[in-house]
Amino acid sequence: MKLSVITINYNNAAGLEKTIQSVIEQSFTDFEFIIIDGGSTDGSAEVIKKYASKISHWVSEKDKGIYNAQNKGIKAAKGEYTLFLNSGDYLAEKDILKKIFSKNPTADIAYGNMYIVHEDGRKEKGYMPPEITFYQMIRDTLWHPVSFIKHNLFEKYGCYNEDYKIVADYEFFLNVLIDKKVTTQYFNEFISVFSLDGKSSSAESVETIKRERKKAQLTYFHPSMIELANKYNELSTPVYPRTLKQKIKSLFKK
Repeated sequence: MKLSVITINYNNAAGLEKTIQSVIEQSFTDFEFIIIDGGSTDGSAEVIKKYASKISHWVSEKDKGIYNAQNKGIKAAKGEYTLFLNSGDYLAEKDILKKIFSKNPTADIAYGNMYIVHEDGRKEKGYMPPEITFYQMIRDTLWHPVSFIKHNLFEKYGCYNEDYKIVADYEFFLNVLIDKKVTTQYFNEFISVFSLDGKSSSAESVETIKRERKKAQLTYFHPSMIELANKYNELSTPVYPRTLKQKIKSLFKK
């Protein structure tokens, strides 16, 4: 089996149904669909049952948070690749999985672009860079809903660290992409649509995200490296001499 699509949900029945519909309408068929519900009380279980014939595996039970639920999905998955699509997010078009897997990805992590839907309904195109670098990961991240992750990476390096409440996927990507240097492959396609009304997008989560990102960065890199990367990332304006920019960049190639 080529792919496992894993969706986690808690009390988001309407968003869950949107996600389910986008998955089961795919023209690509070589995948399994796993739903991990955290014991919702809003009718989510009834939504799952409505589409049960299209779902490979599902549970509805209390869990310990986002990454505990995703780890349950990982342990149930049998595909070569995994794609995490949380409830409320959905695949960008009905042929997108066929487009990606017709290109026969072989990298440890294949990824693409993402539409971002703002709270006012505005839809923005978000592009990932063709290469994921140390600078990229210090400045931003690799977006989870557009990342096809080889399942054997979880077997080799472990599942998501549940000590993190919001950025365990970021910590995992720092580990495998930057520290372990696994292979990547970029597809200039829009994989998914991400809504900014999720937990990680809420204002009250901003400080938690900052704190957890800093903790994850310091797990793998010396503070001086992080400081230099932040300085390098600031050199996007033309007021900085090109030679200075190249000099700082060269520090990370040694």
